[in-house]
Amino acid sequence: MNSDFDPVSKDFVLGKFDYKEHPQFVLIEEEHSSKPIYLQKTTYKAFKKMYSDALEDNVKLKVVSGTRNFDEQKAIWERKWEKYKNLSPKERAKKILRYSSMPSSSRHHWGTDIDLNNFENSYFEYGEGLRIYKWLKENANNYGFYQVYTDAPDRIRGYNLERWHWSYMPLSCQYLGFYNKNVNIKDITGFKGSNLAEELLIIRKYVNGVDRMVSGYKCK
Repeated sequence: MNSDFDPVSKDFVLGKFDYKEHPQFVLIEEEHSSKPIYLQKTTYKAFKKMYSDALEDNVKLKVVSGTRNFDEQKAIWERKWEKYKNLSPKERAKKILRYSSMPSSSRHHWGTDIDLNNFENSYFEYGEGLRIYKWLKENANNYGFYQVYTDAPDRIRGYNLERWHWSYMPLSCQYLGFYNKNVNIKDITGFKGSNLAEELLIIRKYVNGVDRMVSGYKCK
């Protein structure tokens, strides 16, 4: 098993830790990000290599979101929960879950997943955005990064298509394996609407609702 995977704990995969104080995490350089962002050191090392090679092809990658812990994900979730207060609780949750995770179910907790350049799928359909996306589709896997949420017809449907979300699989697939062995639905709690986690199949449809290439990735 990759030494960077150890030690791992239930609190870690649930996002209940301070990544700013965690020895495996690092604040990434300003040239690579749009704001202060932390990633796992191993993830960041792979990204820097990908970034440099992309620049040689006149493609500039920028990390617009990285690690988020439980409290940060809770703030996002509950802000949207309030925004959609005109809906029933179940419909509120389903609307948020199109693109945002319930706290303790987000891959962004792990420091392995990055959002690149823009949060709109349409950005990656034309011009510079399309050029970036085509480069990522052709090259990102060589650096360990895989698009997690695609529109593949055989993907278990959870989150919508996210062309910006890429996961460093040499680590994240191991964390997902640990998550599935050690976390149950009762662990997803402590925020508004958490009582819906079981009904909405958060672990099966969302935590595990990844592209077939990702779900079939062979962890080293």
